[in-house]
Amino acid sequence: MKFLHSMIRVKNIDESLRFYTELMGMTLSHKKRLDDCELYFLDDESKCCQLELTYNDETPQDGYENGNAFGHFAFGVESLAEFGKKLTEMGYEYLYEPFDLNGKGTMIAFVKDPDGNEIELIEKVVW
Repeated sequence: MKFLHSMIRVKNIDESLRFYTELMGMTLSHKKRLDDCELYFLDDESKCCQLELTYNDETPQDGYENGNAFGHFAFGVESLAEFGKKLTEMGYEYLYEPFDLNGKGTMIAFVKDPDGNEIELIEKVVW
């Protein structure tokens, strides 16, 4: 069995596409129109993992509520220092600044996407 993708509903597709493509480095693979929504499929750099952004025609004005079962998405980054520069340049900020997770050099940090979904960033010496 192969994991195919995760889906989240978004309030503003332009903001979400900017966040996931320009900041997180994902690539828009394709989109698909359904009766009541547009689906945007984003690939990671290895094209092994995909995120589906769903933009409903009747999106609630205040967006969607994040449930308490969802935790976060995790992305590997080569350098949190470089990522931090890009983050600031694009007008975003860390939810949790980079810190050493286990005292052995695994650095992590957290940001939130435009809809409030948490994103964990993991910097490791070797992937």
